[in-house]
Amino acid sequence: MDAVRVALLREVLAGTEWLGATRRFAGTLRGSVVSHGGGLLLVGTQEYEPWHLAAHLVDEAAWSGTPELSPTLVRHGARAADPAHLAVGLGRLSAARRGETLLVVSPAAPGAGLLERVHDARRSGATVLALDAGDRDLAAMAHESLTVPEETDLDLDTVQHLVSAAAGENALPTPRGRRRFWDRLSRLADQLTSPPPARW
Repeated sequence: MDAVRVALLREVLAGTEWLGATRRFAGTLRGSVVSHGGGLLLVGTQEYEPWHLAAHLVDEAAWSGTPELSPTLVRHGARAADPAHLAVGLGRLSAARRGETLLVVSPAAPGAGLLERVHDARRSGATVLALDAGDRDLAAMAHESLTVPEETDLDLDTVQHLVSAAAGENALPTPRGRRRFWDRLSRLADQLTSPPPARW
């Protein structure tokens, strides 16, 4: 889904709870990965791997200048022979550490094996976020969750598009530490020296 379709979808959803909910969740996601800088792990269930969300987050990371949004896709069926970006298996979740963010996308019950690994990641200090259909066990482990019930008008894929677009909305990452002054000065200089918009 491109930016124009996302904008149209937002117009259709104006006045509903979804715009605010997806923006809040996206803000939590972005805030977690940018402030901690430890990396973003993205995992689905055995039956559902969030390929599209991974691709959109990679795009948003590039367009927004926020490399922290680019996820590592953790796969249930990863094999050593797979290309490096597809060969990350579930063992990576157990190895997650403080500063990392784990985003779990689960359109149905995630299964005991996945829940156990998510629990390991949380116990090790990772921030756990869940985008799911309302599984209570997953919600109990998540620091923040966005539930997409089956009876709603929106499906999980559509909500993922809204979340990824909102996560990349701010053009510049949050400045950190001593560079804050120089980052602001640099942005101001860019604004003052950029040519005026063309008028036809």
